Amino acid sequence: MQGQSNHFMRYASEDVPYGIKRYRNETRRLYRVLDTHLSKSGTQYLVGDKCTIADIANYTWVASAWWSGVEIEDFPKLQEWEERMVKRPGVEKGRHVPTRHTVKERKNDPKYWEEYLKKQRAWVQKGMADDAK
Repeated sequence: MQGQSNHFMRYASEDVPYGIKRYRNETRRLYRVLDTHLSKSGTQYLVGDKCTIADIANYTWVASAWWSGVEIEDFPKLQEWEERMVKRPGVEKGRHVPTRHTVKERKNDPKYWEEYLKKQRAWVQKGMADDAK
């Protein structure tokens, strides 16, 4: 859902408000499910008190939620979980592979994102055109 939100918000060749709203809202709904689960379970991680593949698989999406128009601050337990995850040495090391992950540091740098989006949008559109052949 978040990937679709990213696509319609950032990479689509035309503005599709329905797609943006639909997938952003579904992403928010899923984050609410995770936030509620963490609130009710009382555990530190998604499956108990031990970091598992469930946490690793979800971390990268949550860490870049804002890219799809979702503010993680709206989900306090999920935000705590994200902060807990990034404090893990393996997560911190792994998130910088193959290159340094600077999404959070550059979140408020519109010039950077304008250039980034220009390149990424062209790449996505080319891939879609190639796939259509």
